[in-house]
Amino acid sequence: MAMQTPQELPSQTGECTSYNSIRVDGPYIAMTFDDGPSAVLTPRLLDILKQRHIHATFFVLGQLVQEHPEIMARAIAEGHEVANHSWDHKALNKLGEGGLQHELADTSATITKTTGKPVTLMRPPYGATNPRLNKAIEKEYGMKVILWAVDPFDWKRPGPQVITQRILAGTQPGSIILAHDIHPGTIEAMPATFDALLAKGFKFVTISELLALESKNPAPAPSASPAPPAQKSSKSKKKTA
Repeated sequence: MAMQTPQELPSQTGECTSYNSIRVDGPYIAMTFDDGPSAVLTPRLLDILKQRHIHATFFVLGQLVQEHPEIMARAIAEGHEVANHSWDHKALNKLGEGGLQHELADTSATITKTTGKPVTLMRPPYGATNPRLNKAIEKEYGMKVILWAVDPFDWKRPGPQVITQRILAGTQPGSIILAHDIHPGTIEAMPATFDALLAKGFKFVTISELLALESKNPAPAPSASPAPPAQKSSKSKKKTA
């Protein structure tokens, strides 16, 4: 679960040590799911994603990957990205080096053994991190720290319609959207959420793809239909999502 919506964390040198959104020059967004895989719900979500040709990033727990390797193998086969969310959801900023080794290195090793893919991204449970820890994670474990910009607080189980409304209200080009594939209401919300975002013109990519699209010239939010031509006698207004 997520306890807060964190902001990008600059180090003392001013450099960004984590990401909650990416500046892009197109309508690209990344949908992410934490805390799985769930034996029942994650396959349902994969079906929904496959129907819409959407690729997502799954931040998974090592112990659950170990229990359900076939689900992660399917996710990779269908074009999704699998990333590290620790072994059993402990707050990393409260652990010593030995604890970090287990939570991060063992999880990455289990994911790689299961999927055949290296792990280059991680999300700290609860968003509990700091610039020093972020830099250590990248230097010592080879992973960038990914947070989020849009949080529907689906772990509080507000209902599918509320989850959809919150995601639609907060999503902009470059947004990293947080959700959890361990709650039935979240899975119920996804068809309407995906369809509405697609109708607005958003394009779904994985986190790694979003990072690769980083631009100095961010795009305006897309609209469901093109704006009418501007009249010479008046100023046109841009629609925003």
